Amino acid sequence: MEIRNNLLAELKKKYLNDLLNYYDEKEAEQLLTILIEHFFEISRNELIINSNHRLSESEILKLHKAYKELKQYKPVQYITGVVEFHGLKIKVNSAVLIPRPETEELVQLVTDLETSMDLIVLDTGTGSGCIAIGLSSLLKRANIHASDICENAINIARKNAELNNQHILFHIHDILNNEEPLLDRNGEKVMFDIVISNPPYVTLEDKKKMHPNVIDYEPSSALFVTDENPLEYYLSILQFCEKNLVLGGRLYFEINEGMGDEVVSLLKRCNYSDIVLRRDINGKFRFVSSKKGNT
Repeated sequence: MEIRNNLLAELKKKYLNDLLNYYDEKEAEQLLTILIEHFFEISRNELIINSNHRLSESEILKLHKAYKELKQYKPVQYITGVVEFHGLKIKVNSAVLIPRPETEELVQLVTDLETSMDLIVLDTGTGSGCIAIGLSSLLKRANIHASDICENAINIARKNAELNNQHILFHIHDILNNEEPLLDRNGEKVMFDIVISNPPYVTLEDKKKMHPNVIDYEPSSALFVTDENPLEYYLSILQFCEKNLVLGGRLYFEINEGMGDEVVSLLKRCNYSDIVLRRDINGKFRFVSSKKGNT
């Protein structure tokens, strides 16, 4: 590959033209901008102003490797290994889902509604830890716990908590085997004021419509449920909450936009009240909030 004088602007132009075979122009431009900002700390505007910026051979090789991964539809967040979430830096790899803007909205919803001090909060199915870490940074006096069945995910979440100076108690826990309580640092059973979750909710029918960069790279166990039992995780979380969420405690879910009524019905059957089906910024029903019991 010959690039005149190792000019970054010329290299970007060449890559952009090629990536148009894989992405639309706006997305291809955005992806390359993310890579350049991440690897070289050069913004799109800075590159326009300084079109003579040159790269070393090792820098070209680094960018070229990332460009080839984009052609294989690898998510740019897995290429850079980091994503911004509520102003926090969250490390990600193929063991955890890439945090979405909708999940940022879920964290904001909880922090807007929960004004009490000294809350005990559980984020179940924490993955990268983004929800727990976001809540910890915003609910300053809350006692935050986070659980996941995947030990690799818990290790990543711990690193992210350390990276962002947040103190969270992590648990390896299978929510589908919900007989086990979670223990505090003294070995005592924890009763939670709030349980929050973004569990797997994408049906196999929905999977057919998804982009290869999700299907081929993100962990399927954190995404997909069967068409026959799409609310499996929600039911298991509710069963866990029977013994581990205080009466009057609040439950927050991110949901499949097509299953809002079903989740609401499930909550009613489990004796939850103050059930509110909420829209995301795009107008889709994406969240449900509720309270345990009718008090």
